[in-house]
Amino acid sequence: MIEIHKLDRANLTQAYGLDAQRLLPWPALNAPFDGAWCILREGDASTPHSHHEYEVFIAMAGSAVLDVDGQQYDFVAGDIAHLPPGCVHKVINDSPGDFEYYGIWWDCDMSTTFLTRHEDQAR
Repeated sequence: MIEIHKLDRANLTQAYGLDAQRLLPWPALNAPFDGAWCILREGDASTPHSHHEYEVFIAMAGSAVLDVDGQQYDFVAGDIAHLPPGCVHKVINDSPGDFEYYGIWWDCDMSTTFLTRHEDQAR
């Protein structure tokens, strides 16, 4: 059976200096990763941070600048960026309008948990 998890734009929460909704984990989806829909408002920048997880950003709407370890990259709708563990990164919206992207992250523990759940479900 298909299940659709809806984005609730009226109830986004603040995280890392932007508006977001965690769409994962989601009980209907047995996946080895987490994710969030992120909206960075015009003129804002996300909070610089690093972490041990691998991360992928998928630019969905608008344009921004992706700052990774002090290097800046144009980041526009349709682009995908891979962020390795330990890099300090932030997104800067210096363009008119909102910038929207989807972030997906994972680590070895999340993969192990996924494999265990998958094996349990197969039994």
